[in-house]
Amino acid sequence: MSFFDMIKPLIYKTDPELAHDLVDMAFRTARRCPLFFNPLVKANFVDDPMLNQKIWNLEFKNPVGVAAGFDKHATMVYGWPALGFGWGEIGAVTPKPQPGNEKPRAWRHIDYEAVQNAYGFNNEGVQVIKKRLKKIYPYILPIGANIGKNKTTPEDKAVEDYKILVKELNDVVDFFVVNISSPNTPGLRDLLNAEFISNLFGELKSLTQKPVLIKFSPDMEDELIINLANYSVLAGADGIIVTNTTVNYDLVGSEIKRGGISGKPLAQRSYEVLRIVAGEVFGQVPIISVGGIDSAEEAYKRIKAGASLLQVYTAIIYKGPGIVGEINRGLIELLKKDGFSHISEAIGIEIPKKLENKSKA
Repeated sequence: MSFFDMIKPLIYKTDPELAHDLVDMAFRTARRCPLFFNPLVKANFVDDPMLNQKIWNLEFKNPVGVAAGFDKHATMVYGWPALGFGWGEIGAVTPKPQPGNEKPRAWRHIDYEAVQNAYGFNNEGVQVIKKRLKKIYPYILPIGANIGKNKTTPEDKAVEDYKILVKELNDVVDFFVVNISSPNTPGLRDLLNAEFISNLFGELKSLTQKPVLIKFSPDMEDELIINLANYSVLAGADGIIVTNTTVNYDLVGSEIKRGGISGKPLAQRSYEVLRIVAGEVFGQVPIISVGGIDSAEEAYKRIKAGASLLQVYTAIIYKGPGIVGEINRGLIELLKKDGFSHISEAIGIEIPKKLENKSKA
C-alpha cells in the first residue's frame, strides 16, 4: 500500500476546495526544499525520446499535461515536473479578479471517482497572474493560458474580454485556450456557435502569433460538434481540446444540480467526442483529449483515436500524485508492445480509414 493510499481516508474527509488549497500551498513552497522536490521529479517526470514531440514549434517532453482548473492562479507551475507533467494550462484567467460562485462549490463523488465543481472562474485577475508568470517565463515546459470572460461581462462584449487577455498574456505564455464551454459561467456555452467563433478567432489571431485553441463541451449534440469542429478550423483555431466537464448529473446520481462533473464517469463521452472531432479534422490541427483519463491504457486509447496530447486532473485525486508518471511509463510499454518506436506512429492509428482519408483530403 502506497503512502497516498494510507492517507486517502483523511484527504476525503477534508473539504475538496480546502484540500486543493493545501496542495497549492505545498507546491508554492516545494521548490524551496530540494530534498523534497528533486526526488519527486526523479520519480514522476518522464523524458523519453519515444514520447518527445514538437507541436506548434513547442517541445513537449511527454504528452500528459495539467488540465485547466488545477493551477488557477499560476502558483504551482514550478511543481508541475514533480507531478510528472510535460506541460500544462493555468487558469481560467479573466480580465478582472473575481471570487467565483458561492461556497460550497466542489464535491467529491468517491464511489464514481468523480468531482463536481461549480467554482465559476475564481481567479486573481490577469494583472496579478501576468506578474506571476513574468517571473518564470520562459519555462522549461510549455505553458498555456485558459482564458474566459468575466461573469459580469455581457455576451455581446465577450470578445473584448478575450482580446484583453491575449494582449496582456501574450509575452508570458506559449499558447491560449479559449474557454467558452465551462458550465459555471451563465451564458458562456451560448457562445459555442459559428458566428461567435468566427468573430472571436478573427480578432484574436490578429493580436498574437501564439497558437489559439478552443475547448469543446461534452454536452453538445454530435451534429453540432461536427459543425463546430470544422468551423473552428476554418476560423483559425490551432487546436481543439475535448472535453470540458459535463452537466449530466445522472452519471453520478448527484442531487446537486450545478457545476460540472469530471473524472471517470466522463471518460466514455469524452472519448466519443474525441472520435467525432478526429473524424472531421484529424491531420489538420492537433487534438487534445481530457476527461476521465486515469491509466496508461485509457491514455493510449485516446492517442490511437487521434489525440496528440492528453490532460489529467481528477485522476490525481483518486490515483495519487504518481499517476502521471505511471501513465507515461505505461505508454512507453504499450507503444513498444505494438511495435511503435515513437508516439507519433500511434496517433490516430484507429481512426477508420475512410475518415483518415477524408481528413487528409
